[in-house]
Amino acid sequence: RIFVLGIGFFTLCFLMTSLGGQFSAKRLGDSPFTIRTEVMGALESRGVLRRMSDMLEMLMKRMDILARLENSTDFHKGDEARFPLDRFQPAAGLMERIQAIAQNVSDIAIKVDQILRNSLLNGKVMEGRRDQCEVPRDPKYPDCAAKVEWMRARWTSDPCYAFFGVDGTECSFLIYLSEVEWFCPPLPWRNRTVAVPSPPPPPRAQAAFRRDLARLLELIGTGKESLSFMKKRIRHLAQQWLRAARRLEQKLAGRQRDQKHILIHIGFLTEESGDVFSPRVLKGGPLGEMVQWADILAALFVLGHSLRVTVSLKELQSHLGVPPGRGNCPLTSPLPFDLIYTDYHGLQQMKQHMGLSFKKYRCRVRVIDTFGTEPAYNHEEYATLRGYRTNWGYWNLQPAQFMTMFPHTPDNSFMGFVSEELNQTERQLIKANKVSSMAVVYGKEASIWKGKEKFLAILNKYMEIHGTVYYETQRPPEVPAFVKNHGLLPQHEFQQLLRKAKLFIGFGFPYEGPAPLEAIANGCVFLQARFNPPHSSLNHEFFRGKPTSREATGTAVFQVSSQHPYAEDFIGKPHVWTVDYNNSEEFEAAIKTIMRTQVDPYLPYEYTCEGMLERIHAYIQHQDFCTTSSLPPSPKTKSPAMQSPPSPLALSPNATHLVWSPSAGRAPQAWPPVASLQVWVSEPQHTCTETCRRHGLVCEPTFFSFLNKEEVFLQLSIACDSTEFEMNHLYPAVAENVRECYLQKEPLLFSCAGYNTKYRRLCPCRDFRRGQVALCRDCL
Repeated sequence: RIFVLGIGFFTLCFLMTSLGGQFSAKRLGDSPFTIRTEVMGALESRGVLRRMSDMLEMLMKRMDILARLENSTDFHKGDEARFPLDRFQPAAGLMERIQAIAQNVSDIAIKVDQILRNSLLNGKVMEGRRDQCEVPRDPKYPDCAAKVEWMRARWTSDPCYAFFGVDGTECSFLIYLSEVEWFCPPLPWRNRTVAVPSPPPPPRAQAAFRRDLARLLELIGTGKESLSFMKKRIRHLAQQWLRAARRLEQKLAGRQRDQKHILIHIGFLTEESGDVFSPRVLKGGPLGEMVQWADILAALFVLGHSLRVTVSLKELQSHLGVPPGRGNCPLTSPLPFDLIYTDYHGLQQMKQHMGLSFKKYRCRVRVIDTFGTEPAYNHEEYATLRGYRTNWGYWNLQPAQFMTMFPHTPDNSFMGFVSEELNQTERQLIKANKVSSMAVVYGKEASIWKGKEKFLAILNKYMEIHGTVYYETQRPPEVPAFVKNHGLLPQHEFQQLLRKAKLFIGFGFPYEGPAPLEAIANGCVFLQARFNPPHSSLNHEFFRGKPTSREATGTAVFQVSSQHPYAEDFIGKPHVWTVDYNNSEEFEAAIKTIMRTQVDPYLPYEYTCEGMLERIHAYIQHQDFCTTSSLPPSPKTKSPAMQSPPSPLALSPNATHLVWSPSAGRAPQAWPPVASLQVWVSEPQHTCTETCRRHGLVCEPTFFSFLNKEEVFLQLSIACDSTEFEMNHLYPAVAENVRECYLQKEPLLFSCAGYNTKYRRLCPCRDFRRGQVALCRDCL
């Protein structure tokens, strides 16, 4: 009995050892892309193991029978002396059975040894294949060799490569570069399943206007003063958002709207970017960016889209599905968002952590950009060659992907923000309670008041001066004693102060914030300084590195002529006065006139809740930077044999400009619609933005492709002795003194901004909706 059990135990140990050694070849550290040696590799091996399993089952049955036979002898133990021959016969049969078992075990051992030998041999062959891969020479993959060379030197620089199975061997490089990235062709010996055609995507859910903002407040989260500020603003304006949504819903008359999945990543509030704003919310820091972000969140939510909000890098990585590591490896699953709203900080973070996928998905990005990014600064090669490179530009995005706080340049999309609207009763109450001798100074930081004693002394002769300057334990030294300083005020208290005041006065900084529009909406006159010379990166530290020239010449100089150009250009007198503060007489005369002037509260439609909803709805439904445009392609090189279709443009009845020809046939599916297009020729000292404005129009860069043709010069009676295609943000244009015409070679450089006295530019203009400069009349 002991011998039988020993044989069985030996057999089981032998088999477990053999199989265990095989399975140990599958190391835990092996990646999905490592070639493995497995017992179950071939049909023959699987058949042998099935037979082995049958033999083991037979062995166990025989051992069970032997055990029962052995137990049956226990009935005769008392009679051993009397029946020795009876015991001998069963023992002889037992020995035969043991010999049979031993023979079976021997057969099993031989089979297992054969499997081991074959497995080791195959493993050596496969291991040799792993170490001896050659870089394929395929003209379809010209970067393969260079990428393999890079991987040899740098594959340990980011843990994500090991995560995807790279282990330093040549084959692991090629597997990664062909199956995770796309720089090398697939290896022929790799097992690849045939791709099953994916079913068509289900119909998109339709967006429905929302009536409750509670869920949005949950999405924004907690833990930062900046988030608390934004949530308070959303609550304060909630009823205005809901009323505006009802009006827009009626205007759209049941039009179908696809619900978009949108990620909002506020990069400047992340700890990785420093988050300098949150600690300053309660200390007079700038709030303009947070005002805009709060309004963007409210508008997107009210329009009915699906939102995710992040203010940390960890959340961003989680939502994007970023592989572990430092961000060099691409995303391996499709991006779950149709659109991503972020800022320059967030854009940089996305580029660092999405690897090659950033290039694939950047068409879905919308960059909230306070001052704007003009095409000359956005195109990396051009910016580097021409000296336009700055800290924030050179992203090679479509310029309309940048969304600004004010309509600085039509090259970018105007996003904006909202100011509180007043009903008729409130407007009448404000007019009745205005104090004509009360002024409020624009500026919550004490440094803004420094050096302004001269202006304040003149103003104090006529008006009582109020301030809202932050202070902790004592009066800020820069604020004169005759100023009534209220300290920082909550938004509703600041609104009450503006409703009493006659004048809201700016001292040159901050630039282009929301407060002047709030003051004008509450019945104040805004008085601001004219900058002479204009402020720019050459004479003011604040503007250094800004990726815009703001109507400057061909040199890379950012210029603004006043503290708030939008208020000066789009609103103007009697609500906005821009004077030279260095001229005391002009300054004093303006104050006297303002005190006698009666103005009603005024808010441009584009800064109402309805105006912003209308604008964002149009952008989401019509702006698409991921699909090929139906616009005619722009020429890349000059070719005498190049033939282009007849121009769809025709001279206007008064022969002053070109319009879309009624006989041009079917109009392309462009947005804005091409019927709104007019082509004008600029004066040498004018930008296209200014040229269109002088004709009561808006420059529309989307239309540049239609007029970037040689025949357009002929239609405008412009004689060209030569026509060249070049990269220049001022083209298409003509140098009339030498009769040379120039067409644009790089579509990303089509720009409404910039001028050079050498050129007269061809400018695409369009009409616009009343109070909504971002949209043409038929753009909604």
